[in-house]
Amino acid sequence: MNWLTSFFAWLVEFFGNGDNWAGPGGIPARLLEHLEFSALALLLAVLIAVPLGLAIGHTGRGEVLVVISANLARALPTLGLLVMFVLLLGTASIWPVIIPLVLLSVPPILVNTYEGVKGVDPELRDAAYGMGLRGGQVLGRVLVPVALPLILLGCRLSAIQVVATTTVASYTGLGGLGRYVIDGFATKDYASVVGGSVLIVLFALVVQLLFALAQRVAVSPGVSQRLKVR
Repeated sequence: MNWLTSFFAWLVEFFGNGDNWAGPGGIPARLLEHLEFSALALLLAVLIAVPLGLAIGHTGRGEVLVVISANLARALPTLGLLVMFVLLLGTASIWPVIIPLVLLSVPPILVNTYEGVKGVDPELRDAAYGMGLRGGQVLGRVLVPVALPLILLGCRLSAIQVVATTTVASYTGLGGLGRYVIDGFATKDYASVVGGSVLIVLFALVVQLLFALAQRVAVSPGVSQRLKVR
């Protein structure tokens, strides 16, 4: 039980230190930085991937982009990509971190959006066209509501990836909760390492919870019941 006692001692030392709650290096400031990086990257990824996934899934054109995107998501080295952009663009702004975060976040959203639209029952499509709906009306009124659970799943997967990768981004010298982990290892301040890790895990859990709530609110009860039946 020594490791458990040490773990809680580190937590008490980290969260009980008043210096960790004030100033630019305090927990609120670091949490806000992490939130800003993650939210901006996820928003840009959604604005790129969702319309593209909807268009490809609806028209069937450009499906090769989905395949390439899925393969890139597995092949791109996270830390290598971050370091490359920092070396190319410097650290005068947040974009050397935001750009690779967006590149890593687009594939899950794009693939799930495409699969969600492509997987809609053809009979529903035919029924929509039979009712006189055309093109964008079918997409907006029929395909998107049915595909919404998969779209939100892609966004959730990307959000968790962004939260984790933003932690690694602290390695480049920018802020965020990852600073506690990186700086803690550098100075052998293990209370900072453990406390920062706990904060990151809690942040990720909150993100998961928010997306679960969003799905319950946004997804039609009929669609939810249809998924349960499957």
